[in-house]
Amino acid sequence: MRKKPMRWKILLVLTMIAAGALLAGCGKAKPAADAPAAAAAGGEAPEAPTPVTVETANLGAIDHVVTADAVLYPINQANVTAKISSPVKRVLVNRGDHVRAGQLLAELESGDLAAAANESNSQLEQTQAAYQTLTGATVPEDKTKAQTDVETAKQVLDAAKKVYDSRVALQKEGALAQKLVDDAKVAVVQAQAQFDTAQRHLEALNQVSQRESIRGAQAQINAAKAHYENSAVQLSYAQIHSPIAGVVSDRLVYPGEMPPSGGPILSIVDISQVVARANVPVKEATSIRVGRPARIAGPDGDLAGKVTVVSPSVDSSTTTVEVWVQLPNPGERLKPGGTVRVSIIAETIQNTIVVPATALLNSDEGGPKVMVIDKGSVAHERKISVGVRQGDRVQIVSGLTAGDQVVTSGGLGLEDKAKVVIQQPKNEEEDEDADKEEDDKK
Repeated sequence: MRKKPMRWKILLVLTMIAAGALLAGCGKAKPAADAPAAAAAGGEAPEAPTPVTVETANLGAIDHVVTADAVLYPINQANVTAKISSPVKRVLVNRGDHVRAGQLLAELESGDLAAAANESNSQLEQTQAAYQTLTGATVPEDKTKAQTDVETAKQVLDAAKKVYDSRVALQKEGALAQKLVDDAKVAVVQAQAQFDTAQRHLEALNQVSQRESIRGAQAQINAAKAHYENSAVQLSYAQIHSPIAGVVSDRLVYPGEMPPSGGPILSIVDISQVVARANVPVKEATSIRVGRPARIAGPDGDLAGKVTVVSPSVDSSTTTVEVWVQLPNPGERLKPGGTVRVSIIAETIQNTIVVPATALLNSDEGGPKVMVIDKGSVAHERKISVGVRQGDRVQIVSGLTAGDQVVTSGGLGLEDKAKVVIQQPKNEEEDEDADKEEDDKK
């Protein structure tokens, strides 16, 4: 009874050994059957084709975009200064106020200037009156009267001479007293004096000296007028007006203060448009021209602008060229002094080969390459020369021809002359659906 369990254990072990031998024999039978096929293939199993996605290299256009950091400046600005030294009477605007060109901003004390202007005006009126008095003597009526006076005085003189001559003759004959002769002589002298005076007056009206007196009076009027205008201008400087339209960016004085000599009272900036000033390397700046379009990243997205200035000189300290890009500033959201990223379209290259940037790979020699798929679904390594880049597109200068199928996905690690299988790229909707299915399965 004690030996029966031992026999059963021995029998069970023998049964398991036989089963294992049978299974081993079955496993070796299959490789033996496949051996001829493996031998026919050279002793190695064939590798499976590598799945890739491709895109055709086509002729197209690509923009040469130059990007750089830039600082914003207002399109126009003005530091308003006082032209006279006088205390501030009142300031009519504050920081942040919008003003228009010509608007009154501030006033200075100007009582002394107003008095000086009134004095100058009075002097002008006085010289004008003197001129009128002087020129009044040269009217034709006065000349006519002077000529008449000369003629009358001549007639009186002639008559007095006749009387005198007659009395002298009678006195010689003893028919007339000496006193009457002397009286006639006095009358001749008086008539001669009146004639000379009338004649000198007529000559004075026609002399050059009279015209010079009039010219001198006119010069006095001009001087008085200039003095008055200067006083009026000085008085107008007491009222300070805005030279441009814009926003008050700074206010530096208050009523009662004396503005600093030559220093600003107010600062005004026009930010209806802004100018982004960028320092661009010389090599890239050579292709930029005035008028080229550009874009600037703003708070409301990209804003369109254009190049307005390309500096003709190079900054020796940075070896860069300053480029200005001007653009509208709707809502005045862009503030002067802020930094932005500028993208300038230096040129648009037409009829050039363009491929996705994902097609570029690094060759063993270190240069760029792409994998080109032929009609037999075989990959070929192709060394290339790269031109400009625009986003995810790249210009190929040499190494490709239009119509080549370049690998855009799956090319990393792909060997030359490797067999591939081309897959259709998934669009974004398919990727989202696949991701959703995976999430549902989880």
